[in-house]
Amino acid sequence: MKAKSWRKVKNEKITMQSKLWKMILLVSSPLMIVIIVIASIGIVYALQYNAILNNVTMASEFNQNFKDDVDLKMYYYVIDSQYSEGLPVREVQSAEMIARKLTETTTKKESLRAINSVLNLCHNLQDKMNEIAETEEYNLREEQLENNIYILTDLIQEYMYTYLYYEAAHLDALQTTMIRNMIVLMAVIVVLSIVLLCFLLRKSRKLSKRIIEPIDKICERLEAIGKGDLLVYKPIQADVEEVQLLTDGIETMVGQLKRLIDKTTEQEKQRRRTELALLQAQINPHFLYNTLDTIIWLIESGEIAEAVTMVSNLSNFFRFSLSRGKNVITLAEEEQHIRSYLEIQKMRYRDLMEYKIDIPDQLKFFTLPKLTLQPLVENALYHGIKNRRRKGYIRVTGREQDGCIILEVEDDGAGMTRERLEEVRASLEEEGSIEGFGLRAVHRRLRILFGNGYGLTLESTPDIGTRVILTIPKQTAEESGT
Repeated sequence: MKAKSWRKVKNEKITMQSKLWKMILLVSSPLMIVIIVIASIGIVYALQYNAILNNVTMASEFNQNFKDDVDLKMYYYVIDSQYSEGLPVREVQSAEMIARKLTETTTKKESLRAINSVLNLCHNLQDKMNEIAETEEYNLREEQLENNIYILTDLIQEYMYTYLYYEAAHLDALQTTMIRNMIVLMAVIVVLSIVLLCFLLRKSRKLSKRIIEPIDKICERLEAIGKGDLLVYKPIQADVEEVQLLTDGIETMVGQLKRLIDKTTEQEKQRRRTELALLQAQINPHFLYNTLDTIIWLIESGEIAEAVTMVSNLSNFFRFSLSRGKNVITLAEEEQHIRSYLEIQKMRYRDLMEYKIDIPDQLKFFTLPKLTLQPLVENALYHGIKNRRRKGYIRVTGREQDGCIILEVEDDGAGMTRERLEEVRASLEEEGSIEGFGLRAVHRRLRILFGNGYGLTLESTPDIGTRVILTIPKQTAEESGT
């Protein structure tokens, strides 16, 4: 009789173990499927993202000064200048090689159309260059330069920028879709976990107390996860091996979920850095053509030394603008950048402007976003000095105060009325306003990088002048991560 009773208890234990095993299978199988789906989708998105990113990277090798370089070299060639290096075949071949590689990897229709246009225009440009080489009459060569070369280089550069725009838009759309799908999948995981939890609670009532207590703790853990507690804790200890596996799996899932959220957060930071780079790209020096006209005028007037100096300053200006792709540079580099800009403008406006830069040497190794001071100096020239219509003075100074660096750009130009000053101050905080774009762009970049305690403040008095005060933290290259 006892043996019969023992066999019954054993059969009941086996039955409970079988049910528990089925429960675990019901829990783990959907989770594994979701993980596989997430992994598969992640791999697909990663491959697509990498392919588009490679296209953007390859397209970025295109010479940003392609038009200016080719136009200038062709101009020297046509006028048979001593600076002529022959036909700029190498620049055109480089652009053509990049375009040919991109046609092999580009899939988006709009992007493919743009890059094919670049390739065709490069062929046409080479043909037009050869026509100029075969033409002996100077007037005809100059006409071909104006009507063919300048137009083709402009189209090549425009279509390459169009290609970058479409690929960047495609990249952004892919990232948005990826984030949205990941959010949906995470929601599915949460919903699935809740459904499985309810199932476990219903079945666990038939099990012993040793199983119920760990499961209750698991429920509390899942509730904490639902409220946002994504810290990974030591797994709940249980006497039953299967329950222990369940609690271990939950903590593993939390760890994976936290890593996924951290990755998404990093991607968002990268997006903001990209927006910052695009914002910086909008602050381009728009005095290029006037400067080139001045250089041509100096050459035609026989003032070769002044022309060489101006070309050297223009070269330095753009070299510091590019800064080898860095978004953050030292104050010394920024000083050289604005000095080149002011030297160019001083040569253009000889009777209109003087300047002085006074920044202590001990501050020059600290960093700031590039293209920070140049828009302020440009604003002082065009909206301050030129409006006064007499010789003016621009002063750039720097000092240390309360652990921060204070930079000031001051002019003795036309100044602003109190009402106008308030309008400009308000525009610094307004999204989408076209008022004071250069000042607002600098102000927003400083706020994005350093916080609301930094940025620009303005002071101005009519017929006295304007002072723009810029506040940034003291950061070295190591501290800023550059």
